Amino acid sequence: MTTFFIKTFGCRVNQVESQAIREDFLRHDFLPTDDFETADICLLNTCTVTHQADKDVEKLIRQISRRNPTARLILTGCYAAAHSAHIREVFPSAQIVGKYELGRVLFNEEDICWTVSGHEGHSRAFIKIQDGCDCFCSYCIVPFARNVKRSKPLVDVLTEIKNLVQNGFMEIVLTGINIGNFCCPKTSAGLAALCEEIAKLPGEFRVRFSSIELQTVTDGVIQAMKNFPTRFCNYFHLPLQAGSDPVLKAMNRHYNTAQYAARVQDLRKNVPGIGIFADVIAGFPTETKENFEETVSFIRTQKLAGLHVFSYSPRPGTKAAGLPQLPADEIKRRAEMLRALDKELRADFAASLVNTEQTVFIEEYKEGQIRGITSNFQTVILENAPENVHGLVRVKITRAQNGLCYGAL
Repeated sequence: MTTFFIKTFGCRVNQVESQAIREDFLRHDFLPTDDFETADICLLNTCTVTHQADKDVEKLIRQISRRNPTARLILTGCYAAAHSAHIREVFPSAQIVGKYELGRVLFNEEDICWTVSGHEGHSRAFIKIQDGCDCFCSYCIVPFARNVKRSKPLVDVLTEIKNLVQNGFMEIVLTGINIGNFCCPKTSAGLAALCEEIAKLPGEFRVRFSSIELQTVTDGVIQAMKNFPTRFCNYFHLPLQAGSDPVLKAMNRHYNTAQYAARVQDLRKNVPGIGIFADVIAGFPTETKENFEETVSFIRTQKLAGLHVFSYSPRPGTKAAGLPQLPADEIKRRAEMLRALDKELRADFAASLVNTEQTVFIEEYKEGQIRGITSNFQTVILENAPENVHGLVRVKITRAQNGLCYGAL
């Protein structure tokens, strides 16, 4: 049998795409292997969101080329799409295949449908409902690799959720490059309409949104979360990137801090107990010390639940890459300050949940601890619970420590 090896770099979208590719390989009787040195096909689903992501991809390409030179080496994903000329020059043995060409190249079929029946190694399941972004933020290379917007038909999303629930998954994560731009190609239904249909599905499960851009969070989406609190998690990952209006403008973000604050207020008013997390970039080229201080102050004012901190990394071809860059040590210093702030925010959020009851999804039993996550994305360690506990359970939060909650059934 022909063996295949898949390595996934980067975001949740890449992870769910790799799961779909894996399932298609298995459906065509290929044999999976974790050893790239012996695989007949090595497929790398790549990322290029940072300079480090590029380096990680290139390191594995060199290892495969050196240790398994007869393998069919296939590169797909954002790094492959954005740097094809470089790849052909430096790695001529690698085959570059677009995401929507994989079905034809691998299986002589029209397309891979990107539908999954599970998620290898995960207790939660991820569904790709949308692809592509044409916002062209000045720091971001993703639109150069995925600028064509596509959405999965609404009926296919509903069928996929039904199948995943039947397969035992009780938390489903809707993901995409810009999920707020979901638009059913058959009915033109948007994300709010999709939510209304998901709410009608039978079964005990809940749905979580992956990262969603502020300007696509419509009143309809908020209303669906308000109307169906047991179906939709009271959680948003709402990218901020900067809490300074001049920096947001230079980033070509499509909102200002007042608009961000207003949406946060709307969410808290309509979705009780919501956990709002954010991406933030440290050291964007035009960010002055005063701008950075504004960002820190704004984040504190909004009382976010946590941050995902990125150190700015110039991406070739983007507008920001042509600007004078800040010193590396200053970028590092600001990133460290933001990560320290993140720890404070997570500790405060965890403490705010003490003496409340939460619905917790059990994720893992590890090192003698049973861990799960609340609807608003707080990690909880269950104390004095049986090892066979699983699924969605009600937990009383008894204490918080170092950003973690502890509780009992």
